[in-house]
Amino acid sequence: QVQLVESGGGLVQAGGSLRLSCAASGSIFRISTMGWYRQAPGKQRESVALITSSGIKTHADSVKGRFTISRDNANNTLYLQMNSLKPEDTAIYYCNARRTDSYIYWGQGTQVTVSS
Repeated sequence: QVQLVESGGGLVQAGGSLRLSCAASGSIFRISTMGWYRQAPGKQRESVALITSSGIKTHADSVKGRFTISRDNANNTLYLQMNSLKPEDTAIYYCNARRTDSYIYWGQGTQVTVSS
């Protein structure tokens, strides 16, 4: 089993920054790709950014140049640095971890609210 605990969400004005963290514990040796997803009210959950165990990153077009995913393997922590936040970034942000056999774990989510 893997446990994921997100933190760092909150209320911020447009143009501001937040840094999300996701602490992983448990059988983390079986984890390969990790990522951040978000779900806004009335919308489907969408991928924001992914990072492989070797550090290859992908970011959604909507956040490229503003958000950066990173991973500290020594401390089993995933990060999402979010700059130049927009009201449309308002959502619940979820941490995701994919096991080597493709089983997926989810965190409980952290709310990000961007005011205009």
